[in-house]
Amino acid sequence: MEIWHNPRCSKSRAAKAALDEAGVSYTERRYLDDPPSAEELEKVLTAIGAEPWEIARLNEPVAKELGLKDLERDRARWIELMVEHPVLIQRPIIVTDGGRAVVARDADAIRSALDSA
Repeated sequence: MEIWHNPRCSKSRAAKAALDEAGVSYTERRYLDDPPSAEELEKVLTAIGAEPWEIARLNEPVAKELGLKDLERDRARWIELMVEHPVLIQRPIIVTDGGRAVVARDADAIRSALDSA
């Protein structure tokens, strides 16, 4: 199991604490320091069942600079921008060993990831 984590984010810290409390083994990926490749992000998006614009942080200053709210919904272009600016990726994301992934911003999503671990 892997968690894409930003220690400055309270939701991310809560998800990490939930994994610790559950006693599961996981790898912490500080995705702002170690951004995913386009292939990794593509795989995670497929595992989540989402398009990049559905997990984008549109209120980030860089999102506003890039005009993401009005950007054409071209999956490859959005992935390219999210890889270039990983702050745009919603957090935390938990990727299970079985290949499932969830945006773990609430207890139900975290539980779902743990149930499929």
